Amino acid sequence: MSKPRSLALPPRTRSLRLATARGSFAVLDTAPDGPRQGTVLLLPGYTGSKEDFLELLGPLTEAGYRAVAVDGRGQHETPGPRGRAAYRRKALALDVVAQAAALGDGPVHLLGHSFGGLVARAAAGLAPDAFMSLTLLASGPGRVARPQRIRIRALRAAFALLPKERVWRATRWLDSRGEEPGAGDPPELVAFLRRRWMLTRIAQLAGAGRLLLADPDGTAALRALPMPLHLAYGDEETVWPVPDLAAAATRTGAHHTVVAGAGHSPNVSHPRELAERLAGFWDAVPGRIEVPIGGNPAEAPS
Repeated sequence: MSKPRSLALPPRTRSLRLATARGSFAVLDTAPDGPRQGTVLLLPGYTGSKEDFLELLGPLTEAGYRAVAVDGRGQHETPGPRGRAAYRRKALALDVVAQAAALGDGPVHLLGHSFGGLVARAAAGLAPDAFMSLTLLASGPGRVARPQRIRIRALRAAFALLPKERVWRATRWLDSRGEEPGAGDPPELVAFLRRRWMLTRIAQLAGAGRLLLADPDGTAALRALPMPLHLAYGDEETVWPVPDLAAAATRTGAHHTVVAGAGHSPNVSHPRELAERLAGFWDAVPGRIEVPIGGNPAEAPS
């Protein structure tokens, strides 16, 4: 989970519902103030939401990219079914393909943070023509580190035994490492985090945890994707082992970004540096689009 530093919407950001062939999804849609270099669809991680990208949206649009962050099905402000089948990998991936189509900008750049990277990988494999590139942010093609696997198992077991409010309190206590829960967080942020937790479907949280625990090594599938690939993470990443991420970048031939001093959420801790590195990668993607204000997509000059 990423924890936003501020809940203020960046300039030119609309909070709206994106109507797709697979339902309506809550999104934050931020437009650049000038010619558009392309569009990026941002998928949040486990227990997270579209607000995880609030600090990143502004810098991305300053670089010329329309940035759209989405709540997946059952996540925060997007409703979702209660049944387990709704949160299987293919169902979530098909949602992303539908979201990309509904944006109306042709192929988009796809970025998945943490668990969102698992979904993004599946979507890119299902419909490669829908995406210009794939970026895995703090997300690997292999298994999460052992402490995270233990945490996910404990969380899934807690949902079967305790009310959601009790699980929230226990999670907050663990996150504070035994300090007073919420110490140092402004009240409006604590209220947001609780609201996000309570709105997110238990089936979504349980299903995402199940997928993270069962995720096979996807290195070969990544290498086979017919699109540019980018692996980005902080050098203090904790959810995936850093050596595994570096090895995956080498094995797949991916563009490789390591953000110095960043942990699991460079999108929050280092948004401007990350945006610069992301835009540099996207700018070099062959066939990228450039859209004048009020114009139609066209191939950028070579």
